[in-house]
Amino acid sequence: MNSIFRGDLTTAGGRALAWLDSICIDHGMARLFWTNSATVMPGRLYRCSHPNPWRLARLTRRYGLKTLINLRGATQSGSYALSKEAAQNLGLDFHDLSLESRGAPHKDRIARLFEIYASMREPGLIHCKSGADRAGLAAGLFVLFHGGTAAAALRQLSFRFGHIKQSKTGILDAFFLRYQRDGEARGKSFLDWLRDDYDEDALKRDFHANGLASFINDWVLAHE
Repeated sequence: MNSIFRGDLTTAGGRALAWLDSICIDHGMARLFWTNSATVMPGRLYRCSHPNPWRLARLTRRYGLKTLINLRGATQSGSYALSKEAAQNLGLDFHDLSLESRGAPHKDRIARLFEIYASMREPGLIHCKSGADRAGLAAGLFVLFHGGTAAAALRQLSFRFGHIKQSKTGILDAFFLRYQRDGEARGKSFLDWLRDDYDEDALKRDFHANGLASFINDWVLAHE
């Protein structure tokens, strides 16, 4: 992602550049109006688009948040710097994890997310850029980690959140559907299926996206 921010929040000019980068380059203006906030599991996990410091403070007060999980990975963007600083000021534990929205989910990153969920102070908040795809994957994984069904996990990847399953991001739906077919239907737990049976390359090979839907998702909606 291109960025005009240079990593300095200690000066007025640097902070102004961070906000300009967040709003203009990282599409933060749209997130002032479309927060994409939702409850994954009451009192335990919530989800949203990338929160600015004011919205993070409101969500922390509302839900009593203890942990913030950034699913975009560490970046040079103003959005990242501002939300990380806000999390520290609010006393939130902060975790970085880079999930893919258009590729087959990686075993090692899922395992890392499981570790974060298992050890984090609850309740937690997960976010990506728009709150549509990676947040949906992470929310669905939380459901599965806690004994939920693949059908319940798939509901976290819905059009209600701006997720378009016909586009390249539909590979995330295909991931949950593959567990439903090859694991859940055979009485196998999600973690056992992930360890023993999940094949990233096979999922990538078998999944085919709609070109028009991908264009709309990637270029019109500018989902990261």
